[in-house]
Amino acid sequence: MKSLRRNTKRRFRLKGLLARIKGNPDVVRFHHNKVLLLPHGGDFFPALFRALSEAATSVCAEFYIIKADDTGQAFAHALIDAARRGVDVSLIYDAIGCFDTPSSYFHQLQDHGVRCLPFNKPAFLKLHWLDIRDHRKMAIIDGSTAFLGGLNVGDEYSGYGDSFERWRDVGIRIDGPAVAELQQLFWQTWEQERGPEDIQRPTCSPNDPAGDANVIIVNGSPHHNRPLIRNSFRLAMAGAVHRIRIITPYFLPGPRVVRSLLRAIKRGAQIQIILPSISDVPIVQMLSRAYLKPLLEAGAEIFARQGTILHAKVMLIDNRWATLGSANLDYRSFHRNFEINVIIDSRSFGTQMDTLFNEELACSTPITMDDHTRITRLERFLEWLLTPLSRLL
Repeated sequence: MKSLRRNTKRRFRLKGLLARIKGNPDVVRFHHNKVLLLPHGGDFFPALFRALSEAATSVCAEFYIIKADDTGQAFAHALIDAARRGVDVSLIYDAIGCFDTPSSYFHQLQDHGVRCLPFNKPAFLKLHWLDIRDHRKMAIIDGSTAFLGGLNVGDEYSGYGDSFERWRDVGIRIDGPAVAELQQLFWQTWEQERGPEDIQRPTCSPNDPAGDANVIIVNGSPHHNRPLIRNSFRLAMAGAVHRIRIITPYFLPGPRVVRSLLRAIKRGAQIQIILPSISDVPIVQMLSRAYLKPLLEAGAEIFARQGTILHAKVMLIDNRWATLGSANLDYRSFHRNFEINVIIDSRSFGTQMDTLFNEELACSTPITMDDHTRITRLERFLEWLLTPLSRLL
């Protein structure tokens, strides 16, 4: 009887989540998708390159960082080969994210028929808009298959999270009706950045049902009056009955998200969070400490992933609802970036994510209250001094 009441409560909360986000035009739900977990960069890029080699009509790619290393060169060759076959290929890259990438990299792509668009290129008249970035990572092939997650295009994202040179990250492949919406969002960004152009967009025919996964697409943008990415995280947390499991590289969630987690603990839900032991942005790791204390005191289990730099961004609710995409649990993803997240409602996919989380726990060590309080006066002073910067990170 108790189990029945808890399951009824869970269904009620999930229906409430759908009702609260359904009316937002930047949150769209699609039924009958097939979602494949690509649990490592070593799985993601071979699958992406294989799909690019099979592209027949169009490729739309959008990445925050694209490097000119081996992985970046393989990506460029795949795009060029597609363009040579007559495929319509378009690429959006963030101008600041790709600041270190030689301009010759993108000139080579353009010379071979790939349309390239730098997002928010620095300009004197747009200095006030300089920190607005396109943080998305996705590729859409033929309007029917999409790849997305937390992975940029670079060697450090392409491995199996087995060293500090090969980071730990996660991606997915989606086939089904949700892909057309992702392609529409790509062209919406293109038009916002470039303005009206005489470009014949590749058509996207309606996709047939491909699987059992319901997919909700959350389009995060700094233009929203209320941060949609943050609210989608909070609403998902509010739907949790049994457990919330989070993997995130940057944990600056703000007081509202912390309160959502604390409320879940009071309802009896288990909270488990995996953070990096060593961060590629150490200042964020230092500032995140302020948000860990109340969670540790309330009974949340927090872990530090060892052996590599953690860059994955996933959340699992009651082994059923998985949130995955480009957004971090931080102010920048909530308020300053263009982001793309998906919420996947699928029992089978939730089981895969649960297995992934358990594998990550085996590579992690617990963070205790003693660990949290064992810092020097200098560290406390730096934490106090740098806290105002958290909104810019």
